[in-house]
Amino acid sequence: MNLAVKAKQLTKTYGEDDTEVQALNDVSFEIPRGEFVVLQGASGSGKTTLLNQIGALEPPTSGEVESNGFRLNGLDDDGRTEYRLKSVGFIFQFYNLVPSLTAYENVALIAELTGGDVEERTEQVLHSVGLGDRMNHFPGQLSGGEQQRVSIARGLVKNPPLMLCDEPTGALDTETGTQVLSLLRDITDTGDRTIVVVTHNTQISKIANRVIELRDGEIVGTHHNDDPKSPDDVAW
Repeated sequence: MNLAVKAKQLTKTYGEDDTEVQALNDVSFEIPRGEFVVLQGASGSGKTTLLNQIGALEPPTSGEVESNGFRLNGLDDDGRTEYRLKSVGFIFQFYNLVPSLTAYENVALIAELTGGDVEERTEQVLHSVGLGDRMNHFPGQLSGGEQQRVSIARGLVKNPPLMLCDEPTGALDTETGTQVLSLLRDITDTGDRTIVVVTHNTQISKIANRVIELRDGEIVGTHHNDDPKSPDDVAW
């Protein structure tokens, strides 16, 4: 099996002594390449902590994570930066766009970090997310859904094999959220990318290939959907 991510006995602890909190406890799992995966659970279940481990945003207390040929817990700061730059696109609930830059400039800023034809790549990815006619608008001139599409374009412009999304529809209304999820689903289906989405919304699990359910820092269930639903067919 061609794996995008593999974790073994992953543990993450914050604080020490009386203030110690175990956010992840002996977590092991595998994510095949090219799947749309949902990390699901209530607030405090460890979803975002696990996403941060996969994205090399923070080191584990113990255990191992491998992704796209990188053994993450063996990397120094430079190695973790290289992994995030070359292998991962990040999408967050709050879009983190630079308000003084246009949509085009927000995406080009990331494209410049990875070299190549910045102008062509930036325009191409903005067209791919349906913003070809909005690329010269500033974030304040865009709707929430359009801003999230800029965020997705910014993640895609590096052409990463892995996209990590933390509550990407949490700040959107139902209709706009459905559009964003449809875009992410299409990216998986047509681009052979692996997408991992953190959410507390159980309905989103219906469109996923694989669902990993967490509770109190532990995986309490994993299941595979042989026939994922279209976002348009899910009752939100």
